[in-house]
Amino acid sequence: MVKFLLGILSGVLLCLFLLLAVALAAAFFSEGEPVVAGGSTLLLELSGDIVERNPVDVSGVLFQRGRKPTLKQFHEILKKAAVDRRVNAIVLKPAGLAAGWGKTQEIRWGLEEFKKSRKPVLAFLETASSRDYYLASVADKVYLAPQGLLDVKGIRAEVMFFKDTLNKLGVEAELAHVGKYKSLSEPFTRNRMSDEYREATNSILDGVLGDFLSTVSAARGMKPEQLRAVLDHGPFLPDQALRMRLADGLLYEDQVLEEIQKLTRAREFKKLLPGDYARVSLSSLGLSGDHRIALVYAVGDIAPGEDDIIPLGSDQTLGADAMARVLREVGQDAQIKGVIVRIDSPGGDSFASDRIWREMNLLRAKKPMVISMSDVAASGGYYMAMTGDPVLAYPSTFTGSIGVVGGKLNLRGLYDKIGVQKEILSRGRFAEIDTDYRPFTPAERGKLMEGMNQVYRDFVQKVAGARRRKWEEIDALAQGRVWLGWQAKQNGLIDELGGYDRAIALVKQRARLKADDKVTLVSYPEEKDWFDLLIGRLRTLSRQEPLASAIRRRIGALAGARVWKVAPYWVVVK
Repeated sequence: MVKFLLGILSGVLLCLFLLLAVALAAAFFSEGEPVVAGGSTLLLELSGDIVERNPVDVSGVLFQRGRKPTLKQFHEILKKAAVDRRVNAIVLKPAGLAAGWGKTQEIRWGLEEFKKSRKPVLAFLETASSRDYYLASVADKVYLAPQGLLDVKGIRAEVMFFKDTLNKLGVEAELAHVGKYKSLSEPFTRNRMSDEYREATNSILDGVLGDFLSTVSAARGMKPEQLRAVLDHGPFLPDQALRMRLADGLLYEDQVLEEIQKLTRAREFKKLLPGDYARVSLSSLGLSGDHRIALVYAVGDIAPGEDDIIPLGSDQTLGADAMARVLREVGQDAQIKGVIVRIDSPGGDSFASDRIWREMNLLRAKKPMVISMSDVAASGGYYMAMTGDPVLAYPSTFTGSIGVVGGKLNLRGLYDKIGVQKEILSRGRFAEIDTDYRPFTPAERGKLMEGMNQVYRDFVQKVAGARRRKWEEIDALAQGRVWLGWQAKQNGLIDELGGYDRAIALVKQRARLKADDKVTLVSYPEEKDWFDLLIGRLRTLSRQEPLASAIRRRIGALAGARVWKVAPYWVVVK
């Protein structure tokens, strides 16, 4: 009866959402390719996150005109602008950029390539973070608003610990890890960093700062040690930024636009926005060809089943079933000459990660493949990349974290506080191992560790096989340690440092195409509107289980004993 009623509800919702889809499509997505006026200046206003692919986000559809360009679209925008005679310059205006360092490096590299066209690039800053300034420093000139602020002062990592909070709630985190640096569990089991966690975090900070100093100092005509000394005086008021050679002038935005007009000898300023320019096709500028290369996105926390839906947010979940289906589809398409798998994932469920790894290996037997890592490809995100194919990352990509975390939450104290009692009747020695009503017994903990150790050994073995190294060599680099991309290159966990351009060049080589052959990147999975995915989920629930049961199952999974390949998190403030 419940399933029948849910089916009726799904049908009603389907009709409503289809009507909404038609209305939204007519209002927002009916535009064709835009007309670009000659003498246009591309205004790159960069703020917030830059996604690999547009997430399912109803707020972005309802309250914005279309969606923000993805990283791939920004890459293509800069390629197009470099050869498009209608575009004469770029004004770069980063403000509150929240993308990871990997994505930021991709855009900066794209701007460096654009500058080879000899078209001017000016940067305008009002209130700028270290990440904003890292990007802006690529410009020919950096201008700061007369009443602006250059909030450049170094970087820091903040880690929150919840052990005492959980204790007050009557919750005990029964978590264990394999790998001395595997620190995902520490915020829930400790009140401060372990020595290993501190060592790894300091290594990350030193690495990110080192790249910042070497990149920005070269752009500003300084030595890295000079810039390091300058940072100790930040944040900078406008006159201080000018005196420290971090800015070339103090101008308002309209004055920066006048500077562009002088440089390009334009009679007027013609603004071109990236959201509009993204709709200009690559083919119209001779930048695409008949050779089709699949660009497969592996984005989000890895979980069993389908991609998850977060209608009012931007987080994504990488479902093993959905990813397996996409990889098979690519493998069966005879028109696809090669594959780039683009990973932006900190990992997740251990067994779901292994499922994706298996499908990746089946695909590599059919198509030439290259792995391209974005901001993070760690733990399960790194595991899936171990196919033996070339692996690329950015200098500051979080990668590695070869380790395992497992355990459960003991909620007995919380149940006591709120007056909930349980009686457990069981058959089997370990039937109660995942109950949330008591801690592990010594035998149960031993059983858990037995499984986790086996998962870890298998993880290390898969990496050793793919990287053509001995088990002992990888074990020494593993232990849950997170590496930056340049460190991973040095220790052999990846093959090259590079982004989209290098990945495309490599896959063309492996597909036996010529270096100057034009290709077309075909994105997988096909992008869907949030209501399409929601309807699909409702249909799945109506066929498989009542909605209430599905909700209970998901909540219960948080407390039950699980094994994860998940990287630790840092909050790095710029």
